[in-house]
Amino acid sequence: MSRISKSVLTALIVIAAVAALGLLYASPYIALDRMKRAADARDAETVNAYVDFPLLRESLKEQVGQLLTRKIDVRKSGNPLALLGAMIGAALIGPLVDSYATPDGVAAILNGIPPRGDPGEKPPAPPSPDSATLGTAPSAQQSPPVTSAPAQPAPKQPPQTTAGYRSFDTFTVNYRHGAGDARYSAILKRYGLFSWKLVGIELNG
Repeated sequence: MSRISKSVLTALIVIAAVAALGLLYASPYIALDRMKRAADARDAETVNAYVDFPLLRESLKEQVGQLLTRKIDVRKSGNPLALLGAMIGAALIGPLVDSYATPDGVAAILNGIPPRGDPGEKPPAPPSPDSATLGTAPSAQQSPPVTSAPAQPAPKQPPQTTAGYRSFDTFTVNYRHGAGDARYSAILKRYGLFSWKLVGIELNG
Protein backbone atom coordinates (compact mmCIF):
# COMPACT_ATOMS: atom_id res chain seq x y z
CA MET A 1 0.00 0.00 0.00
CA SER A 2 1.43 3.37 -1.00
CA ARG A 3 2.01 6.21 1.43
CA ILE A 4 -0.85 8.19 -0.13
CA SER A 5 -3.24 5.26 0.24
CA LYS A 6 -2.26 4.86 3.89
CA SER A 7 -2.82 8.57 4.52
CA VAL A 8 -6.23 8.44 2.89
CA LEU A 9 -7.17 5.35 4.91
CA THR A 10 -5.99 6.98 8.15
CA ALA A 11 -7.96 10.13 7.38
CA LEU A 12 -11.11 8.10 6.68
CA ILE A 13 -10.71 6.21 9.94
CA VAL A 14 -10.28 9.47 11.86
CA ILE A 15 -13.32 11.01 10.17
CA ALA A 16 -15.42 7.91 10.93
CA ALA A 17 -14.28 7.92 14.57
CA VAL A 18 -15.09 11.61 14.98
CA ALA A 19 -18.51 11.11 13.37
CA ALA A 20 -19.25 8.16 15.66
CA LEU A 21 -18.24 10.15 18.74
CA GLY A 22 -20.38 13.07 17.60
CA LEU A 23 -23.37 10.79 17.09
CA LEU A 24 -22.71 9.16 20.46
CA TYR A 25 -22.77 12.54 22.18
CA ALA A 26 -25.78 13.86 20.25
CA SER A 27 -27.85 10.67 20.54
CA PRO A 28 -29.93 11.73 23.60
CA TYR A 29 -30.77 15.08 22.00
CA ILE A 30 -31.89 13.28 18.84
CA ALA A 31 -33.95 10.78 20.85
CA LEU A 32 -35.53 13.60 22.89
CA ASP A 33 -36.56 15.49 19.75
CA ARG A 34 -38.07 12.40 18.13
CA MET A 35 -39.84 11.42 21.34
CA LYS A 36 -41.38 14.87 21.80
CA ARG A 37 -42.55 15.02 18.19
CA ALA A 38 -44.14 11.58 18.50
CA ALA A 39 -45.75 12.41 21.85
CA ASP A 40 -47.16 15.69 20.55
CA ALA A 41 -48.60 13.81 17.56
CA ARG A 42 -49.89 11.05 19.90
CA ASP A 43 -47.98 8.53 17.80
CA ALA A 44 -48.26 5.69 20.32
CA GLU A 45 -46.11 3.25 18.36
CA THR A 46 -43.15 5.64 18.20
CA VAL A 47 -43.64 6.80 21.79
CA ASN A 48 -43.48 3.17 22.92
CA ALA A 49 -40.07 2.89 21.25
CA TYR A 50 -38.72 5.83 23.25
CA VAL A 51 -40.35 5.26 26.66
CA ASP A 52 -39.78 2.46 29.16
CA PHE A 53 -43.30 2.57 30.58
CA PRO A 54 -42.76 0.08 33.46
CA LEU A 55 -39.87 2.19 34.78
CA LEU A 56 -41.78 5.41 34.13
CA ARG A 57 -44.75 4.10 36.12
CA GLU A 58 -42.53 3.19 39.08
CA SER A 59 -40.90 6.62 38.97
CA LEU A 60 -44.25 8.40 38.79
CA LYS A 61 -45.59 6.38 41.70
CA GLU A 62 -42.57 7.21 43.85
CA GLN A 63 -42.33 10.87 42.88
CA VAL A 64 -46.06 11.61 43.22
CA GLY A 65 -46.07 9.87 46.58
CA GLN A 66 -43.24 12.10 47.77
CA LEU A 67 -45.04 15.12 46.36
CA LEU A 68 -48.19 14.29 48.32
CA THR A 69 -46.11 13.75 51.46
CA ARG A 70 -44.68 17.23 51.11
CA LYS A 71 -48.15 18.67 50.52
CA ILE A 72 -49.69 16.96 53.53
CA ASP A 73 -47.16 16.78 56.35
CA VAL A 74 -49.04 14.81 58.98
CA ARG A 75 -46.39 15.25 61.63
CA LYS A 76 -46.28 19.04 61.48
CA SER A 77 -49.80 20.00 60.49
CA GLY A 78 -51.48 19.39 63.85
CA ASN A 79 -54.73 18.94 61.93
CA PRO A 80 -56.74 15.83 62.90
CA LEU A 81 -58.03 15.62 59.33
CA ALA A 82 -54.51 15.56 57.88
CA LEU A 83 -54.25 11.79 58.22
CA LEU A 84 -57.52 11.37 56.33
CA GLY A 85 -56.24 13.75 53.68
CA ALA A 86 -53.03 11.76 53.37
CA MET A 87 -54.99 8.53 52.94
CA ILE A 88 -57.17 10.10 50.26
CA GLY A 89 -54.06 11.47 48.55
CA ALA A 90 -52.45 8.03 48.56
CA ALA A 91 -55.55 6.61 46.87
CA LEU A 92 -55.14 9.15 44.07
CA ILE A 93 -51.66 7.96 43.14
CA GLY A 94 -52.81 4.95 41.10
CA PRO A 95 -55.22 6.79 38.77
CA LEU A 96 -52.77 9.66 38.34
CA VAL A 97 -49.95 7.28 37.42
CA ASP A 98 -52.26 5.50 34.98
CA SER A 99 -53.13 8.78 33.28
CA TYR A 100 -49.52 10.02 32.98
CA ALA A 101 -47.99 6.70 31.85
CA THR A 102 -49.54 7.27 28.42
CA PRO A 103 -48.63 9.17 25.22
CA ASP A 104 -50.76 12.07 26.53
CA GLY A 105 -48.83 12.02 29.79
CA VAL A 106 -45.46 11.84 28.04
CA ALA A 107 -46.46 14.81 25.87
CA ALA A 108 -47.42 16.76 29.02
CA ILE A 109 -44.14 15.90 30.77
CA LEU A 110 -42.08 16.98 27.75
CA ASN A 111 -44.06 20.22 27.39
CA GLY A 112 -43.60 21.50 30.93
CA ILE A 113 -46.80 20.12 32.49
CA PRO A 114 -45.79 17.63 35.21
CA PRO A 115 -48.22 15.92 37.60
CA ARG A 116 -49.01 18.07 40.64
CA GLY A 117 -50.90 15.54 42.73
CA ASP A 118 -54.27 17.28 42.46
CA PRO A 119 -57.51 15.26 42.83
CA GLY A 120 -58.71 13.90 39.51
CA GLU A 121 -55.67 15.29 37.70
CA LYS A 122 -55.10 14.18 34.13
CA PRO A 123 -52.69 15.35 31.43
CA PRO A 124 -54.15 17.78 28.89
CA ALA A 125 -55.99 16.16 26.01
CA PRO A 126 -54.58 16.60 22.50
CA PRO A 127 -56.03 19.54 20.56
CA SER A 128 -59.02 18.69 18.42
CA PRO A 129 -58.63 18.80 14.62
CA ASP A 130 -61.18 21.63 14.47
CA SER A 131 -59.31 23.83 16.94
CA ALA A 132 -57.17 25.31 14.18
CA THR A 133 -60.26 26.75 12.51
CA LEU A 134 -61.71 28.40 15.60
CA GLY A 135 -59.51 31.43 15.32
CA THR A 136 -60.09 32.12 11.63
CA ALA A 137 -61.83 35.30 10.54
CA PRO A 138 -65.50 34.97 9.45
CA SER A 139 -66.17 34.89 5.73
CA ALA A 140 -68.25 37.46 3.91
CA GLN A 141 -71.28 35.14 4.20
CA GLN A 142 -71.12 35.02 8.01
CA SER A 143 -72.54 37.56 10.39
CA PRO A 144 -70.40 38.85 13.26
CA PRO A 145 -71.38 37.57 16.71
CA VAL A 146 -73.73 39.74 18.69
CA THR A 147 -71.90 39.35 21.98
CA SER A 148 -68.21 39.03 22.49
CA ALA A 149 -66.76 36.05 24.35
CA PRO A 150 -65.08 36.71 27.68
CA ALA A 151 -61.38 37.32 27.46
CA GLN A 152 -59.30 34.19 27.94
CA PRO A 153 -56.36 34.25 30.36
CA ALA A 154 -53.00 34.69 28.75
CA PRO A 155 -51.35 31.34 28.02
CA LYS A 156 -48.50 30.33 30.26
CA GLN A 157 -45.08 30.97 28.82
CA PRO A 158 -43.14 27.92 27.58
CA PRO A 159 -40.90 26.45 30.26
CA GLN A 160 -37.24 27.25 30.56
CA THR A 161 -35.32 24.07 29.78
CA THR A 162 -31.77 22.90 30.26
CA ALA A 163 -30.45 19.50 29.26
CA GLY A 164 -27.26 17.57 29.76
CA TYR A 165 -25.54 14.40 30.79
CA ARG A 166 -25.69 13.34 34.43
CA SER A 167 -23.49 10.36 33.64
CA PHE A 168 -22.52 8.36 30.57
CA ASP A 169 -25.79 6.43 30.74
CA THR A 170 -28.10 9.12 32.21
CA PHE A 171 -29.39 12.27 30.52
CA THR A 172 -31.69 14.81 32.17
CA VAL A 173 -33.96 17.55 30.85
CA ASN A 174 -34.80 20.19 33.46
CA TYR A 175 -37.95 22.32 33.23
CA ARG A 176 -38.96 25.51 35.00
CA HIS A 177 -41.55 28.13 34.07
CA GLY A 178 -40.32 30.91 36.31
CA ALA A 179 -38.62 31.82 39.56
CA GLY A 180 -41.73 31.05 41.60
CA ASP A 181 -42.57 27.74 39.94
CA ALA A 182 -41.45 24.27 40.89
CA ARG A 183 -38.69 22.58 38.92
CA TYR A 184 -38.80 19.06 37.61
CA SER A 185 -36.68 16.83 35.43
CA ALA A 186 -37.28 14.14 32.82
CA ILE A 187 -34.78 11.30 33.06
CA LEU A 188 -33.51 9.39 30.01
CA LYS A 189 -31.39 6.23 30.17
CA ARG A 190 -29.07 4.82 27.53
CA TYR A 191 -30.11 1.56 25.89
CA GLY A 192 -27.13 0.30 23.92
CA LEU A 193 -24.74 2.89 22.50
CA PHE A 194 -27.03 5.22 20.59
CA SER A 195 -30.55 4.53 21.88
CA TRP A 196 -32.25 6.34 24.77
CA LYS A 197 -35.58 5.98 26.57
CA LEU A 198 -37.55 8.07 29.03
CA VAL A 199 -37.51 6.13 32.31
CA GLY A 200 -38.68 8.58 34.97
CA ILE A 201 -39.16 12.07 36.34
CA GLU A 202 -37.96 13.97 39.37
CA LEU A 203 -40.43 16.37 40.97
CA ASN A 204 -38.31 18.87 42.87
CA GLY A 205 -40.99 21.33 43.91
